[in-house]
Amino acid sequence: MRKILCSYFVVINVLLFCSSRLIAVEVSDPVINDTIDYNQTVLSFELPDFNLELVQSSHTVAGLHPISEPEFDFTPGELLFKRNKPGFYHLGDINFRVKMEGANDWTSFSSAASRKSVTTLEPKSERQLAVSDLSEILENSPVQVLRYWEKHDGHLALRFEIKNTSAKTVEIGALGIPLIFNNNHDRKTLDEAHAENVFYDPYIGMDAGYLQVIRLKGSGPVLLVLPYGETPFEAWNPLLDDPTRRGITFEGFHEWMPLTLAYAENEWKEATPWNTPSSKILKPGKSVSYGVQFVLTDEIKNIEPALIENDRPVAFGVPGYVVPQDVNADLFLKYSQKVKSIQVEPEGALELKKLETTENGWVKYAVAAKTWGRARLTITYKDGLTQTINYKVIKPEEQVVADNGNFLMTKQWFDDEDDLFGRSPSVITYDYEEQKQVTEDSRAWICGLSDEGGAGAWLNAIMKQLIQPDKKEVAMLEDFVQKTIWGGIQYNEGHEKYGVRKSMFYYEPDSMPAGTYSKDVNYNTWAAWDKKHAETVERSYNYPHVAAAHWVMYRLARNYEGLVSQQTWDWYLLNAYQTSMAMMELAPYYAQFGQMEGSVFVHILDDLKAEGLWEYARKLEGMMKRRADHWASLDYPFGSEMPWDSTGQEEVYMWSRYFGYGEKAETTLKAILAYMPTIPHWAYNGNARRYWDFLYGGKLSRVERQIHHYGSALNAIPVLYEYKEHPDDLYLLRVGYGGLMGSISNITEDGFAPAAFHSFPSTLKNDAISGDYGTGYYGYAVNTSTYLMHNDEFGWLAFGGNVTEDGDVVKVALTTAAKSRVYVAPLKMWLTLDAGKFKAFSYNRSNGKVILELEEVNDYTPNAYLRIKSFDEEAATSSVAGLEKNERGQYVIPLKNEVVKVEVN
Repeated sequence: MRKILCSYFVVINVLLFCSSRLIAVEVSDPVINDTIDYNQTVLSFELPDFNLELVQSSHTVAGLHPISEPEFDFTPGELLFKRNKPGFYHLGDINFRVKMEGANDWTSFSSAASRKSVTTLEPKSERQLAVSDLSEILENSPVQVLRYWEKHDGHLALRFEIKNTSAKTVEIGALGIPLIFNNNHDRKTLDEAHAENVFYDPYIGMDAGYLQVIRLKGSGPVLLVLPYGETPFEAWNPLLDDPTRRGITFEGFHEWMPLTLAYAENEWKEATPWNTPSSKILKPGKSVSYGVQFVLTDEIKNIEPALIENDRPVAFGVPGYVVPQDVNADLFLKYSQKVKSIQVEPEGALELKKLETTENGWVKYAVAAKTWGRARLTITYKDGLTQTINYKVIKPEEQVVADNGNFLMTKQWFDDEDDLFGRSPSVITYDYEEQKQVTEDSRAWICGLSDEGGAGAWLNAIMKQLIQPDKKEVAMLEDFVQKTIWGGIQYNEGHEKYGVRKSMFYYEPDSMPAGTYSKDVNYNTWAAWDKKHAETVERSYNYPHVAAAHWVMYRLARNYEGLVSQQTWDWYLLNAYQTSMAMMELAPYYAQFGQMEGSVFVHILDDLKAEGLWEYARKLEGMMKRRADHWASLDYPFGSEMPWDSTGQEEVYMWSRYFGYGEKAETTLKAILAYMPTIPHWAYNGNARRYWDFLYGGKLSRVERQIHHYGSALNAIPVLYEYKEHPDDLYLLRVGYGGLMGSISNITEDGFAPAAFHSFPSTLKNDAISGDYGTGYYGYAVNTSTYLMHNDEFGWLAFGGNVTEDGDVVKVALTTAAKSRVYVAPLKMWLTLDAGKFKAFSYNRSNGKVILELEEVNDYTPNAYLRIKSFDEEAATSSVAGLEKNERGQYVIPLKNEVVKVEVN
């Protein structure tokens, strides 16, 4: 049917393509049924950027095709025949709530509630393409709504004129413009979805706000939805009343809201909104207009230049909008009008100081983060336009990590020797609302220490040690590995040895003592696995968690003294290897896909090589090569147990790079950038799209765009790797670093790490349980780094440190928690410590020398172990003055009770 409908549109376009406005064809019979009659004439308009198709009976969009790719449709026109009934939203609809003078309650109206024909009006100018009066479908409304499809500066625009036709004053307490684009990829292959579907991300920034609409494949024209007239982007509201089934292939539609007071007083009263809710008062006979315009640009990285070209305010924050309290952040603003005032809410949460203006008109501000929590910056320009930027202020990263570790190893440490499921000792899922450990859940994995939702807590705790090892915590976690992972979560004997079971917890009341299971938990679900199901090993996604645990223990045992005592370093490394191999032997079906945390297998392989364990290295490399060969044969190798996913890209990219499949790595990166934006808002900047995992790993279980779920940090791994290959590409650094910092942005003041933050404006808070957070923390732990780069416009920039200049010497004091990785962009030099910490480093731009300052010795770190890698194939080999590499390729640097300096040539 979809092909028939598309063909019909094409025929109509060919027959009636005469000018920018369609020559109307008479329709003999009016629409009687309350449905959109898509068999009527389709009104077609050609604009410089788009071919627009409107259904004549409703004046809603049937197709929005970019001129450069006329076969592609930004809207779900392919589903029009399924979505023609009342309640289904289309581009061109409007929602609003009004209150008459003297009334107490708001009354809601929606053009989607009825699909009777609208009254068409004659356009009064060449600018107007199609005009309609919505009175027939907005019965008993005290306001008249006229809808205009217009041309504005060559762009398509949608405008609603709202007039108070009553005798009383009317307050408009809510107004929403549904922005319906083709993000529904139900029943599509990955190839079809990447070719036909889009994702979109909002900048909820008031007058400076916009929506970016990007194809899944990450290439092709990008659609920007901008304000038309005075239409602030006050909130981004999910249209939960649309009948289209939401799920793993469809996250739902949303509306752009310039007015939200009626919602803030009702559905959203428990939440703290991104922007101050507002309403509009209309006296009798008075009118107001709201609208949006549609602008195209050629690629993702040109979104900001397109905004500037269309005279929209643009903001660029360094290192982003999640700012630790010890970081000297910067904010650059560019707009044709001068800044009139800047307001900070809560007062004093941020301090700003105006600095210089760049050559091309970017105004620079120094930003100091003061008060922990959310903070909103409201910038008012001389022309009255307002822009909001939402920041998240966090403690210094070192303190965030320490607090998180303490919470995990105290509040979440489960030590019950009588536990019937063998889960002790461990770090277990925690409910922050109830302030208690989760030992029962209808989803077996949540309290079963496996899967992402159950392994998340202990994986978080173990990966923390890679960044900030603590002797007491390491000892507890080694007990966990030896007593609960080995022989429990992971089989240690038999034909399934090294296999990882799906859950330690299960629901089997007939075989367990009375009272084992609470009557307060609903176990009548598919997820309440019995013992046999819980013990199966075929889910490959459980293996990287265990492999990562063994690998971290290897690293701690090999590079530090006295941290690990129960097994030798090689036992842990070989267990990491065997776990990797077992995944492919015991869980072959899902192992064909990229795994979340799959980059850990690259690290394991690198360490096998460094240790000279060549037989194991060759076997592991051979296994991974077969997987990479398979991915190389696919157009979009991003499958998983879900029809579409945003987690396999991490591993697919890393192995594609490793084995030289550059084209596949590029395809993967483009797909990542399609769902991982850079936007001046802490919640969306670097936020890789995830929208179903609250169902599997959260307490508030619903389909909802998740704010900094584990996808943010995992997808930051390939983005920041690509940046190291292309150090002049500031866009990559901004996106990747946004995802990296997003992974720790939701950690509470006392150290609890939630699964993610809820994006619905009715909620806007952390989920209550820890769930699958640990997978994202893996991404943070293996990727947290400090970057120094120079940009012609913005000068010297540091991400993960504070930069100062003294003549030719540029110095960076590190502010990351690990302080173990440094990238010097002008040299494409990558410096990493397997043990020890950098305090600071300096780069002399005249002679290219790098001076490293290392922190003092401690009880278990007598030596620092430095590795140097160049991402410049033509660069000379770097070396450390006075030192030679050991057999593992490390420079061994004896530490002292004072800062040690070494010179890299």
